[in-house]
Amino acid sequence: MANPVVETALCQCVFGAAPCPLPVSSQQTVKAMELKVATIMDNKPPTFGMCSCPNNPAVISATAAKAGVFTPAPCSPAIPAPWVVGVPSILVCGKPLLNNTTKLMCMWGGMISVSMTPAQTIQTP
Repeated sequence: MANPVVETALCQCVFGAAPCPLPVSSQQTVKAMELKVATIMDNKPPTFGMCSCPNNPAVISATAAKAGVFTPAPCSPAIPAPWVVGVPSILVCGKPLLNNTTKLMCMWGGMISVSMTPAQTIQTP
């Protein structure tokens, strides 16, 4: 069974070097365990450290600068859409709840997932 995601949940990109905490900015009123509950619109992770996605223009540029030796570059997530799918049956301020099985796609090709959420004790249907 999936768990809801709250602020400070850790997210990880398959091409990122480090996890990052998820900021919640889509709503300010609904809380679980005294932390703001995330929705599918909380799709602005700050960075995953270094990016190793071969489709990322920064990685392509860094690799070209090193004469073709593959070189990771600083991560700047490019997120064009909300998380998929969330929990459409539970709305938080009119937006579907984000749960820990939901995925987010970076424009460069990385898939982002929730690796840890403090709300492990609250179950969603």
